[in-house]
Amino acid sequence: MRIGLFTDTFPPDLNGVANSTYILFNELKKHGHDAFVVCTRSGTGWAQWNEEHDVLRLAGMKFRHLYGYAVTTPWHVNALNEIRALNLDVIHVQTEFGVGIFARTCSKNLGIPLVSTYHTSYEDYTHYVNILKSDRMDERMKSAVAWFSRFMSDTCVEVIAPSKKTRELLESYHVSTEINIVPTGLDLSLFDPAKQPEGRTAEIRREFGFTDSERLVIYLGRLAEEKSLDLVIEGFERAAEKGCHLNLLIVGGGPDLERLKKIVSAKQLANVTLAGPREADQVPDYYRAADFFVSASLSETQGMTFVEAMASGLPLLARKDTVLEELLIDGKTGWYFTDAEDLSEKLLKLETMDTKELLAMKKAAKEQVKPLSSEVFYERAIEVYQKAIDIYANMLTVEDVQVKDDIVQVYLQDMQGRSREDVRVVMTLDDYYNDGIRKGSRLSADRIKAIQKKQEGVQAWRAILRRIAVKDRTRKEVYDWLTKKTSCDIETINSIVAKLEEKGYVDDERYCTEVLSNMRNALYGEERMIRTLRKKGISMEMIQEKLATEPVEEIEQARKYAKKAASSITDSSIRMKKQKLKIKLMTNGFSSETAQEVADTFDWEHDSEKELENLRRCAQKARKRYEKKYTGTKLRNTVYRYCSAQGYQPEDIYVILDELEWQND
Repeated sequence: MRIGLFTDTFPPDLNGVANSTYILFNELKKHGHDAFVVCTRSGTGWAQWNEEHDVLRLAGMKFRHLYGYAVTTPWHVNALNEIRALNLDVIHVQTEFGVGIFARTCSKNLGIPLVSTYHTSYEDYTHYVNILKSDRMDERMKSAVAWFSRFMSDTCVEVIAPSKKTRELLESYHVSTEINIVPTGLDLSLFDPAKQPEGRTAEIRREFGFTDSERLVIYLGRLAEEKSLDLVIEGFERAAEKGCHLNLLIVGGGPDLERLKKIVSAKQLANVTLAGPREADQVPDYYRAADFFVSASLSETQGMTFVEAMASGLPLLARKDTVLEELLIDGKTGWYFTDAEDLSEKLLKLETMDTKELLAMKKAAKEQVKPLSSEVFYERAIEVYQKAIDIYANMLTVEDVQVKDDIVQVYLQDMQGRSREDVRVVMTLDDYYNDGIRKGSRLSADRIKAIQKKQEGVQAWRAILRRIAVKDRTRKEVYDWLTKKTSCDIETINSIVAKLEEKGYVDDERYCTEVLSNMRNALYGEERMIRTLRKKGISMEMIQEKLATEPVEEIEQARKYAKKAASSITDSSIRMKKQKLKIKLMTNGFSSETAQEVADTFDWEHDSEKELENLRRCAQKARKRYEKKYTGTKLRNTVYRYCSAQGYQPEDIYVILDELEWQND
């Protein structure tokens, strides 16, 4: 297999990313693969190969505040041609900027599957930019980090996370590419205590004034704010105040070196020594010259210095962190501490620890990291490469993109350039931008399936938009319709409803206000208003709140409606008209008491004048209905009962009956 490792930092740089890349590079070559590194150098001009023609260095500018690393631009024409000639099977990018962007350019232009390792938790480094210590700025920067990390990860076929902690971080960013946990391995033999040159430990200890019998605690790594070395130094200061004689040796360089020197000097801490940086080949010697390793950092994505220390036979003193779950077994391979005071207590415990117990802890620490060998690292990386190559071979390319409103239609073609109508997908404009899909992007089968799964939601979104465009709907109405009329799962439905509310397309409070206003204008009673809104899913609390905001005199509202409704009640007795009006009032949402009062107090004077006329028509109608069945007195009595049932008074009925002619039986 021909593999290109792209990285912004590589030895002689001293850091975890450079070290991880170097280890993988050597393991790939050891196992017969053609491995090439593309990295940076300080200077100008074309990209330059090393003598072995396996490391290509791109010209860049050295930045002191980045530990002297060289930073390069993301575009190199001659380097692209050099990489084209390598005929790589896969590109494995280790960083996100400069060379990292160039790696993605090479992948796209040369048609090579891209794998990335997310080494750095950028959230822990925002303080370098947020010099004003603004919480709002920090929140915005972390949001930008999440977007950038998701975007860069989703340009890859496969993503590697060096630890469970890193994978969970990427998952929290909603990265859609599959995330594989592949811990960086070490050539554990380099740190084997048995390989320490004779006299080297004594030499290192003498260099800083330590005796062979003293127990020594070491920190080895980059000196920066996120490493929390202030806490470690304070812990040793407190331990010294309690009579502890343990020494701390800090080895490494970085932006915090001078500041830490000033702290140690100002406090006159005789038990803390800052050695400064050391060459990479000397690092194992310094580990092996100590008895314990200490670090308060919570920013590690894997914590290679922890692994190196344990491979050197050093137990750990560290704060609890996800990356240490399978390394630091409290009381067996070291101890956890919470703060400076707790650290001081652990240091006192270490000073008085029995030698036999310390040796057992050293042995346990060395055993604990055996699974993290460079061999295992290589094997897992190769598995990811092969998977990426297989997936890439079956990927589809975005042929065209059409946008209508906020819906994107994505047209795809296979690797031979043939259009694939059968897998055309639609997605929202938000998803389109968030997923980083563009014309020419390559999508794996799994990614297309994920988009197609969302497609049901997109289609449901379009359908519900058409529905609410015709008529305003409540949250409940939208939810019920999506549940009954689509096959979307509950999570998708909740997402659609939340989005509708976010955009203001669905607003129960607005709906409630408008319906109440319309129903008041239509002279409905409160009970009808409440029933209507409750049926639509509006809460009783909201209805009552809105009713109280613009109170209306219910009795006056009922009278207005009665005046309007009474005109439709004709050819009836006044008593029957009252009953019908009461029913109409109650049907329109007024209470029984209000309806009764309005009907009783309604002005029926005009109707009184027509009472006998209406009764006469009623009697004639009844006689016509029953005269085929009855005659004489029987017919008269039947007509009387009918008119009485219609609400007319007995004395009026007798008057009208006397006017009519009746045949004797």
